[in-house]
Formats: sequence, structure tokens, C-alpha cells
Amino acid sequence: MVGIIFAILIFSFIVFFHELGHFTLAKKNGIDVEEFAIGMGPNLVSKEYKGTRYCLKLFPIGGLCMMGEDDEASDAPGNFNNKSVWARISVIAAGPVFNFILAFIASIVLIMMVGYDAPVAASVEQGYPAAAAGIRAGDKIVEIGDKKIHIFREVTSYNQFHQGEAAKVTYERNGKTYTVKLTPKMDKKLGYYRYGITGAGNTKASFVKSLQYGVYEVKYWICSTVDSLKMLVMRKIGMDQLSGPVGVVNVVADAYQQTKSYGAIVVIEQFLYIGILLSANLGVMNLLPLPALDGGRLVFLFVEAIRRKRIPPEKEGYVHGLGFVLLMLLMVFVLFNDVKRIFF
Repeated sequence: MVGIIFAILIFSFIVFFHELGHFTLAKKNGIDVEEFAIGMGPNLVSKEYKGTRYCLKLFPIGGLCMMGEDDEASDAPGNFNNKSVWARISVIAAGPVFNFILAFIASIVLIMMVGYDAPVAASVEQGYPAAAAGIRAGDKIVEIGDKKIHIFREVTSYNQFHQGEAAKVTYERNGKTYTVKLTPKMDKKLGYYRYGITGAGNTKASFVKSLQYGVYEVKYWICSTVDSLKMLVMRKIGMDQLSGPVGVVNVVADAYQQTKSYGAIVVIEQFLYIGILLSANLGVMNLLPLPALDGGRLVFLFVEAIRRKRIPPEKEGYVHGLGFVLLMLLMVFVLFNDVKRIFF
């Protein structure tokens, strides 16, 4: 039960920060905000202050910052559609951007606590391609394929998303740079292809290093989310692998159960890690150019900026309405997946 409460708090705070981005930029641009809410469904708590109704709703699986985006422009100075197109773009983009900012802040805190995983080989396993190509323990991996490497998990992630594919690997040793070509070898015991390189674990970080590797951490999760979406589109992974709020709650609850015996600090570290993943993921997903998402609204705004004329609000509203219905159907499907994984 405690794990479920923590999951709800983490998810709610991430959604809150996303909506806070929209709210902050709306206020900065003089836009009237009708309602600022966390959650969906009936109101649990509701209070009006300076023309904005602040609400906490029953189901902590979403939120909203209602600014009248789908309304016609009026003479009211605070009307959303009365503002310049670039002001409106900044307001819509602020939600995902705030998610990335939150992920960055959490990354700095986490790295200050546990350090960063430098892309240095701790050991190279004989019988695998890395050893055969001459890579040794202590070598620093700097590039795989066309991807710059900053943390060791990027090596693992690249292999995961390019199973069985040959890759050009660039590494450094004693100030010199070497490039080799590696074709991962199947590990029959583990059931996947491997280069045979093991990471050196975490390195203690100064505050400056935490800032630097905080950027790399957020970049890693953004790229991992994008790569996962590519695999979904290319049907390399199935729709049954999608997970939603119920799945998130289950992951956080499991993380709490597995780490609570190690003490509060370890629990906090694990929650920070999950929070970074979720916040970066939410930022990327909301930027997808799909109706009803921030990315879909940005498409309409950029079209308006190019043609210097707004698409009729009723037509845009139809598109977002249809997108919302499809999004709800997807949420039902994802909910079914989550429940099936938990109970079957």
C-alpha cells in the first residue's frame, strides 16, 4: 500500500510540473487561465483565486491547464487566441520542456548521491567480439555507430536496440583513439547478442560533473524513449509491451518493496531514477505530433505561423476531439495490458 501511495505522489508531481509549465508561460504572456487541475474526474478540492479555479481531482492520472485554446479569438486582452502565435507556441511547448527540466534537476540530485556511470570498460570477456578486436579493460568507449557515448548505459542501450547488427566502435586508450568493427555474439545462456564489455560502475561526481552528466542522463532517457517508439512503429516490439499508469504504479510499488530493507536513502535514489525516466518519457510523448497532445497543437500553431492565418477553431477542435477519443481508447488498451501483466 505504501508503494502505491508513493507511485501516485510521484506520478502526480510529474503531471503537476508539466501543467505548471503551461500555467507559468500562460501567466507570463498575460493569458487568462480558467482552470488549473491535477488529476481527472470529479473535483476533490476546488478553490478560485484571481480568476483561476485550482482543482485536485479524484483520479491522479492526468491534469489540465485550461486556457480556452479551442475558443474563437475575442476582444478580451487575456484571450489565448488573441496572443501572437509565438507566445502561444511557447505556452504549449512549456509543458514538455518543464518535464525535461524536472528530469534534469532530479538527475543532478541522483548523480550527486550515487555518481555517474562513465563509459569505461571494467572487463572484456574472452570469446566475445570486443576482446577479439583488441579492446581492453580501462578503455573508454566514445562512439558506437553514429552515436556519441557519454555514459556506459548508452553502450548497453545501443546493443539492445541493434541486436545482432555490426557496429563501428571508437574507443580511447592512453590519449590515443582507435576504431574497430564489432559484430555482437549470441550468448545462448542469456538469450541475446553481446559485445562482451562490462561497465566499471559509478564514479563519484562533483557538482560541476553532476551538471554535465545530468544533461547526459536526460539525453539518454529521451533517446531511449524515441528508440522504443521507432521499434514500436517498425513492429520490432508489440503493442502488448506498452504500459500506462497502472503499470507505473506497479513498478514503483515493486521498487519500494525491493529497496525498503536497504534504508530510506536507497529508496529515494530508486524513486529519483524512476522519476527521471517518467518525466523524460512524458516530455517526449507529449511532443509527438498527434491530435490532443501538445505536439499536435504545436503542429497547428506552426502551420499558422507559416501561413500567417489560423486554421478555423472548429476544424482544429474536431481533430483534437477525435484524437482525444483515440487516446482514451489507447489508454483502455494499455490499462488492459497492465492488468493482464499483474494478474495473469
